[in-house]
Amino acid sequence: MADIGGTNARFGWVATPDGGIEHVVTLACADHAGPAAAAKAYLTQVAPQLGQAHPVPRVGAFAVATAVGGDRIAFTNSGWEFSRRATCAELGLDELRVLNDFEALALALPRLGPTQWRPVGLPGVTQQHAQPAEPGPGCVMAVIGPGTGLGVGAVVATPAGWQALPGEGGHSTLAAGDELESAVLAYLRSHHSHVSAERLLSGIGLPLLHQALQVVAGQPGGPLLQASEIVEYGVSGADQGCTDALETFSALLGSFAGNVALTVGARGGVYIGGGIVPRFEALFMRSRFRERFEAKGRLRPYLEQVPTRLITDTLAALTGAASVLRAPG
Repeated sequence: MADIGGTNARFGWVATPDGGIEHVVTLACADHAGPAAAAKAYLTQVAPQLGQAHPVPRVGAFAVATAVGGDRIAFTNSGWEFSRRATCAELGLDELRVLNDFEALALALPRLGPTQWRPVGLPGVTQQHAQPAEPGPGCVMAVIGPGTGLGVGAVVATPAGWQALPGEGGHSTLAAGDELESAVLAYLRSHHSHVSAERLLSGIGLPLLHQALQVVAGQPGGPLLQASEIVEYGVSGADQGCTDALETFSALLGSFAGNVALTVGARGGVYIGGGIVPRFEALFMRSRFRERFEAKGRLRPYLEQVPTRLITDTLAALTGAASVLRAPG
């Protein structure tokens, strides 16, 4: 199985229907022509561990960072694209199941334990005492994830089990919560016809947010910094502009997360995945994320009872993909 984003593809092996995920390897997407080539490289790498010269799995599952429709799959934030049928044949699979990466992550939420997440909120904030809704029929959990892009998913408890609700919520229009954010969005709208949440709340968006904050503050604009540089300088305190960018990022993400919670009725909690936030976890934990999450006027009491949690298990999406492997075709 694989969890394939815009930058990296994480592969794992499940030997039996009830077995755990083994032999996890992360490959850079840029080093391979596509998912089939990356999968072959993975199988070659783990062959000695499996005791097989040429391991051939029977069934595969790809969790992909894009909308899933027909046979042809094109990634939103990378040049990869593939045919389900052709890839299945090329890898010698009996079946290849393809799902959105945040559909897979959503399916993992009911299986996460307290060692796999951290509560988000300052001491004394009401959410520290909030308990998720009982996981009976109708309970909904949501997940958002700033990575290369911005993923959104949800899962609902039904009499037949947990059902994922995939979507492309990261491309919904981003809203401002104060005057500074209004000025930032106004600047970006002068350059882009649509300012989505992903436009700022992602690895590709953080540099734009940093630049926009500089322009709004009347500072001369320079070359775009990389997201990794902004995180490094912001966390260390070496550059106040980078720290401000991470603070604004966290506040906007909190407002967006609150919107997602209200939209899908996520009384079971909103979880934060993706690879960006863990890189500045300490700053994020003391940010305005939770304050802005709850700042929804008359619906504040509703959101005060909804937990927000940062996923710390990097294999969570693979867990969701594994559940699809085990499900009837």
